[in-house]
Amino acid sequence: MRRSFLAFAFALALVDAGCGADNSTTNSGPPNSPTKACMKIRLKVEDKVVTATLIESKASRDFISLLPLTLTMNDLFCREKYGHLPRAISEEGNRTHTYQVGDVAYWSPGQDLAIFYRHDGEKIPNPGIIVIGKVDSGVEVLDVVGSVKVAVELVGEP
Repeated sequence: MRRSFLAFAFALALVDAGCGADNSTTNSGPPNSPTKACMKIRLKVEDKVVTATLIESKASRDFISLLPLTLTMNDLFCREKYGHLPRAISEEGNRTHTYQVGDVAYWSPGQDLAIFYRHDGEKIPNPGIIVIGKVDSGVEVLDVVGSVKVAVELVGEP
């Protein structure tokens, strides 16, 4: 009995720690509210669809408030696609000058959403990016020459 209880407690701890959520934030909204941790977005590039998981942050919640939207995403340095958002979003969050393949990030000077599909070893210039999420898999759909139209929507919405 004690062993079952410990296994159950461990499983609950793993679920509670999942998705890199900031546990200091209360997530009491309905299932599709922007305050829920681990929000998923769908990215449609022509006939291909990939999902990304957003981290719990003010910047990601503000980004969600813009959805659904369609962006023309241009190529930059054969490593990322970026598209201009209709308005600035929150700049609250950790800034970084490095990135990983699959990162979904906000570049505040241009009010741009960037998605990194390849790593070139270069650093991001000042003021850096605010990572708001990560493509779950299939980021290579963005590894095409030139610009692409990307429809972005919250998973669970029509």
